[in-house]
Amino acid sequence: MSARIAILIFDELTALDAIGPYEVLSRVPEVELRFVAKEPGTKRTDTGALGVEADLALGDLVDPDVVLVPGGQGNRPLLEDAEVLDWLRTAHEGTTWTTSVCTGALVLAAAGILDGRRATTHWAYMERLAKLGAKPVSERVVEDGKIMSAAGVSAGIDMALTLAARMAGEVVAQAIQLGIEYDPDPPFDTGSPEKAPSELVDLIRASER
Repeated sequence: MSARIAILIFDELTALDAIGPYEVLSRVPEVELRFVAKEPGTKRTDTGALGVEADLALGDLVDPDVVLVPGGQGNRPLLEDAEVLDWLRTAHEGTTWTTSVCTGALVLAAAGILDGRRATTHWAYMERLAKLGAKPVSERVVEDGKIMSAAGVSAGIDMALTLAARMAGEVVAQAIQLGIEYDPDPPFDTGSPEKAPSELVDLIRASER
């Protein structure tokens, strides 16, 4: 029997938060991966330049085995969206894994799923995550029971590979990593606030809301 993976999408999502994990998880054997949203249709990313198609409405898939909530400015309204939060609570009761990337953790927290649980998010939103009841952890991927969260954007690929290993074994996950040639060697060493100059940290903080 295949595992059903639901990736929640919305207008103004951060593309890589959803597409990075999609590229990994779609290669796990015997999975059925679907993009879901409040209403089916195309959801535009935060730049408006890319559209991602939601095939299903929330009510069409109420019992997925895996839920993934990405980040992006467009998820802020979801923090007070009763329909989305209720769907997440109901789905979480039956999931094998409930996951988030970047500020997707804020949505899980708003649903009460992260109350008292260890979780991570983009470094600029750690305080906000704490205010929503979670216990923020400054790690790239955090597991707490069946909840798995990733830090900012690119960390979603790491989380998805970790999840693939839990679902199908390390050899499968390693093969997926090789297949997508995920072997990061960035040109700059400024990928975390601990490594970046303070002026860059201030610049990013000012741009995030």
